Amino acid sequence: MEKTDQKSNNAPTKKEPNYRGVKAMPFIIGNETFEKLGTIGTSSNLLVYLTTVFNMKSITATNVLNVFNGTSNFGTLLGAFLSDTYLGRYKTLGIASVSSFLGMMILTLTAAFPSLHPPECGAEDNSTACVGPSPWQLTFLYSGFVLLIIGASGIRPCNLAFGADQFNPNTESGKRGINSFFNWYYFTFTFAVMLSLTVVVYVQSSVNWAIGLGIPTFLMFLSCAFFFIGTRIYVMVLPDGSPLTSVVQTFVVAFKKRKLELPEQPWSSLFNHIPSTSINSKLAYTDQLRFLSKAAILTPEDEINLDDSAANPWNLCSLQQVEEIKCVVRAIPIWIAGVIYYIVLVQMQNYVVFQAIQMDRRLGQGSFKIPPATYNVFAMISLSVWIPLYDRVVLPYLRRIMKNKDGITILQRIGIGQVLAILTMLVAAVVETKRRTLVFTRPTLGVVAHKGAVSSMSGNWLIAQLTLVGLSEAFAIIGLIEFFYKQFPENMRSFGGSFVFCGFAIASYLSSFLISVVHSATSVGEDSGWLADDLNKGRLDYFYYLVAGLEVLNLGYFLVCAKWYKYKRTEDTEMDVALEKIDPHKPVV
Repeated sequence: MEKTDQKSNNAPTKKEPNYRGVKAMPFIIGNETFEKLGTIGTSSNLLVYLTTVFNMKSITATNVLNVFNGTSNFGTLLGAFLSDTYLGRYKTLGIASVSSFLGMMILTLTAAFPSLHPPECGAEDNSTACVGPSPWQLTFLYSGFVLLIIGASGIRPCNLAFGADQFNPNTESGKRGINSFFNWYYFTFTFAVMLSLTVVVYVQSSVNWAIGLGIPTFLMFLSCAFFFIGTRIYVMVLPDGSPLTSVVQTFVVAFKKRKLELPEQPWSSLFNHIPSTSINSKLAYTDQLRFLSKAAILTPEDEINLDDSAANPWNLCSLQQVEEIKCVVRAIPIWIAGVIYYIVLVQMQNYVVFQAIQMDRRLGQGSFKIPPATYNVFAMISLSVWIPLYDRVVLPYLRRIMKNKDGITILQRIGIGQVLAILTMLVAAVVETKRRTLVFTRPTLGVVAHKGAVSSMSGNWLIAQLTLVGLSEAFAIIGLIEFFYKQFPENMRSFGGSFVFCGFAIASYLSSFLISVVHSATSVGEDSGWLADDLNKGRLDYFYYLVAGLEVLNLGYFLVCAKWYKYKRTEDTEMDVALEKIDPHKPVV
């Protein structure tokens, strides 16, 4: 111990970075606000854009959107890797912001110039004058999607962490600044979503698509401007290698030593060197996944450096390293349950728009109609109202009842969200059955071209299922984010966040697969089956019941995994640590 302390005292001290958190926050928050206004204002109404301007079939547009969202989320893993290993967060965010701006500019051009999108369909139902997009038009459109995917892949895993980098985590004012930053982050996110789903979506659907897409494009330009203006005052943490290397090393060494026997007291007998510069909490030994613990067995062939570290980390790992990797591996079954859960939300987000199109969207007795995509704002309102209510009212009550500072555990919170997801799909199915019944039993409100008759049922009936969606997300999605933040090692939290987005990506791909299979299995004609373009000819309610059944099975799987799971244990009394703790030995500029 004295030897370690001596080394620490003699180690060269690095210059303390000039933290300007409060001064840097307006530029980062401004960048974040305009970026969300731009990207959400564009993506939230893409389904309507593809079906009305590019004349795509509902199934095709849904699958394109699922692939787009899935690739955007899956790309965050690559974005996090490049940021932590090569580019750093500043360069990654700069490149991603410009890419998002260029992608939205291309989308705006597809709406502004008639030659870049198909001609408008005939007004009459079943008109033969509806022409699909040409290969050139699709190529131009998809090039915009590719740029947006690059932008999302870099922005999503880095923006929160880069904001936290601007505050000194070793001072009380710095810690308060980080908390303030996250509060403002979620506030601006909610503000951007609501403004996008109302004002921007209305302009796109009811005024002009070119103007409606041009507004988010201009806002994304402002986002880039805000970001680069603050360059001179940013603290930029340089890349310091990928923590994924540690994952690979542990599995490789464990495989090499798979035939060795673990000692009777592995917690005291296994090799356990912890570098003095490590930012990770010291973890206690766990008996789960014992095969990985063999990577820390010290053999006569293993060489040790003068500082007690392993000479070859591909032949010997420390017990601390092994326990960190166990945290990641144990989280995978929970992650799988989260993927299946998110499939439910994807179906709701996609088909609630189609439901709204064939419902009475008039506001009161006037002629104003609520844009179909705007109904999704009720899910965000529900989420925004519930979070402070839960934090200020429900959580203190749960703490008293459960005798637990957290009220309920993270896994319990996720489980409640999954139960609400089942209830959401059941309510959605009942509403759709009623909507469809009224089409055939009551006078309709006209016909939507290439869709079908509009039911006299008010679109306000969708509010119930969307409110449940918001509540479900408040428990399950936020619970998953908290789960990966707290259960991953500190140096892998960027990848923990990417895990969540990758789950969203896989869910989007699986949603496309599920939709295609159901449509193929239930279709008997060109425009029939459960998921027909005209919902009156389909049985969307049956599809909702199917998804509810899938979520019931997922809930059973999740309960088994939750019972098996053991939370990360540290040797400290306090399990939680500061978010984005910055290593004082890591080089900064």
